[in-house]
Amino acid sequence: MAGMMSSSLRRSIAPTNSLSLLRKPHLLLQSFYSSKSSPAFSSSPETLNDENDAVPTSGISRPLSEILKELNKNVPNSLIKIRVEDGFSMKYIPWHIVNRIMNLHAPEWSGEVRNITYSVDGKTVSVVYRVTIYGTDAEIFRESTGTALVDEQGYGDAVQKAEAMAFRRACARFGLGLHLYHEDLL
Repeated sequence: MAGMMSSSLRRSIAPTNSLSLLRKPHLLLQSFYSSKSSPAFSSSPETLNDENDAVPTSGISRPLSEILKELNKNVPNSLIKIRVEDGFSMKYIPWHIVNRIMNLHAPEWSGEVRNITYSVDGKTVSVVYRVTIYGTDAEIFRESTGTALVDEQGYGDAVQKAEAMAFRRACARFGLGLHLYHEDLL
């Protein structure tokens, strides 16, 4: 299947040679997204090297309540993008940043495409995506959908766009980036 994420998500990160934070997003996430009370990082940025350049994780040794508490924190503005659709500005978190945050706070998560459906007229495609989080006390899953126009111009095909949308929405059902949906009401 053509898509930016396979049905069995790749969670390992290829090593990079640059020390720039933009080339090492986990360091960017660490500097902006971790809290002093979070056990999510076992290494400081200084101790990471290019041979072991994976996203730091805390393993599966956390209960779901701790994982969900971390996922429900506001995502820093530096990681949020804005796009304009039909004249309206919308804030969103790119799927690759959502992926990094999930690796950081819920390292034993998994995701899968459950269904791909084209509309009868062939103009749209919808994807159902499931994200499962595993904790020491239980596992929990959330599903969501994403829909994209088949003939829309831009980067990626319609299935990729619909999958990314469904993935982000499924993660939002755990609280990740949920503040973006309600910030106008606050």
